[in-house]
Amino acid sequence: MRDERGFTPTTVEQWTRVIGKFLRWCEETDRQLRSLQPEDVDAYLVTQARLWSRVSVANIASALRGFLRCAAERGMCIERVAASVSRPRLYQQERLPYAPDWSDVQRILADAETDKPRDIRDRAILLLLAVYGMRSGEVAALRLDQIDWAGGTLQLFRLKRRQPQIYPLVPSAAEALARYIDTVRPPSSCPEVFLCMQAPRRPLKAGSIYDVANRRFVALGIDAAHRGGHALRHACASRLLAEGLSMKEIGTIWDTAARRQPVSTPR
Repeated sequence: MRDERGFTPTTVEQWTRVIGKFLRWCEETDRQLRSLQPEDVDAYLVTQARLWSRVSVANIASALRGFLRCAAERGMCIERVAASVSRPRLYQQERLPYAPDWSDVQRILADAETDKPRDIRDRAILLLLAVYGMRSGEVAALRLDQIDWAGGTLQLFRLKRRQPQIYPLVPSAAEALARYIDTVRPPSSCPEVFLCMQAPRRPLKAGSIYDVANRRFVALGIDAAHRGGHALRHACASRLLAEGLSMKEIGTIWDTAARRQPVSTPR
């Protein structure tokens, strides 16, 4: 997954969990990998599908198909098992992603607008999620050298594109980032922007970014199908759709360079 397909560490971790769960199911139902048949995989997907959405089923099917292909190449199972795994068809724009209303996003941002050190850090994180539609892993991986204060730009490495993209440093996000870096972020040799509030001062992980957003959803009693950083990314996309942009145009906004806007440089 890492070397041949170029997957990110997060995807490798997610697929590993999916495959591990499948192999445990095989063990519990007395199925051997070397004698696995297509109907065995079908039985697993049928028994488990009631717990998943169609998108989750599609992602899990992809993980299983990739693993079984790799296993077949190594003589660990028969080849036709992998070929039999099919994803449910997903239709473009068949539904909007689950997301909170933009008014709820504004409530979340306002809730973090205090002088408390944790809120100062969290507001910078929340703005990156809501304004730029960044994924939790992208926020966690953001480095200090990706912020060009003089040029007023933010260089992002989109996880799925695996290439840098340049965006304007929106004033609200620039102000929040500068305030966090100037007043809250401790001196550290770590290049990542966001660090733990308590020792050891390690960089935040993607799961911690989820927690930053989820805490606000819970505290404010915001009812949403999904909580966390990805919900704010979805809210960003929904807002752009409401303003008349197509899904293709939104993807273009997130995946192409944007014009520069000057902002003040932090101290």
